[in-house]
Amino acid sequence: MNAIEVRHLTKRYRGRPALDELSLRLEIGQIVGLVGDNGSGKTTLLKILAGVLADWTGEVTVLGRVPGPETKALVSFLPDASFLADSSTCERAVNQYRLFFEDFEAERAWEMIRFFKLPEDRSLKEMSKGMREKLQVALAMSRNARVYLLDEPISGVDPASREVILRGILDGLDPESLLLISTHLIHDVEPVLDSAVFLHEGRVLLQGEADALREEYGCGLDAIFRKVYNS
Repeated sequence: MNAIEVRHLTKRYRGRPALDELSLRLEIGQIVGLVGDNGSGKTTLLKILAGVLADWTGEVTVLGRVPGPETKALVSFLPDASFLADSSTCERAVNQYRLFFEDFEAERAWEMIRFFKLPEDRSLKEMSKGMREKLQVALAMSRNARVYLLDEPISGVDPASREVILRGILDGLDPESLLLISTHLIHDVEPVLDSAVFLHEGRVLLQGEADALREEYGCGLDAIFRKVYNS
């Protein structure tokens, strides 16, 4: 089953295309890396798939439905910017998610919060950037969603924290779900990817299974990224 199907998707900002006739299919049961240079359209694509961005043209379906209120119940979206108030504590954030999402598992969230060793008595304002990232990941991954859209979940944190966050993301992930990770830190996520999609100027530049791409180019995904964007 195609979890995501996109045909001729175009989105413009002030007349300039962020996505330009983009077409893409992603199957359920995969971990997919969404990579590209700055301005390639990664965040715009994720926002459209998450149903939080409108005024686009083309055809987009998520689990057979056009992005909107119906798909939001099936999709867990982690934006690249903080979406919690600075005054929030772990408890307040968990309670907020419990109210918003019927598929949210508070017990699972607390397991991840403790796995990440987050201070339960501090507000977000008192936490480091890495701690905030971990809390938001814990919340997003504690939904029983069919599709997870993560926009730069390991950006701006040290290498040790990246590894911990990735372990938290993957632990208990339903193999029948789709996990789409937008990142420019390809080296860090490459070991967990089943496939990769390379965007450039709002279009798909390259797509394929990770092993097939490595075999074709004779190098890892990070090196492939450098090759195709510098050619």
